[in-house]
Amino acid sequence: MSEVPPDYKYTKSHEWIKLDGDTATIGITDHAQEELGDIVYVELPEVGRVLSEDDTFGTVESVKAVSDLYAPIAGEVVEVNDALTGAEAAINDSPYESGWMIKVKLKDPAQAQSLLDAATYKSEIGE
Repeated sequence: MSEVPPDYKYTKSHEWIKLDGDTATIGITDHAQEELGDIVYVELPEVGRVLSEDDTFGTVESVKAVSDLYAPIAGEVVEVNDALTGAEAAINDSPYESGWMIKVKLKDPAQAQSLLDAATYKSEIGE
């Protein structure tokens, strides 16, 4: 079974979001990294990029496939996890901690209410 932290929000495209005031940390879920297999490369946006909800903000490449990453919420990228460069396995090992991808200053924090809660996400992935 995949780890699904109860205090996070989720998308149907398997991104997670952790809210902290008007800032959100974003990454891919444990389920997503399990499906992808060993992650070998990640491409992330530049700090300062403004994202709309559902914008592609990067890609993740595994031994199986290349997948787009989608912004679950609108805002400006304020931090990128540069530690992932050359250490992409952190996404497989710890998708919710050291494997986070970007931090976004939210345009409208209320947008997060439309995202999936942990119980709904679990049923989406059949758990």
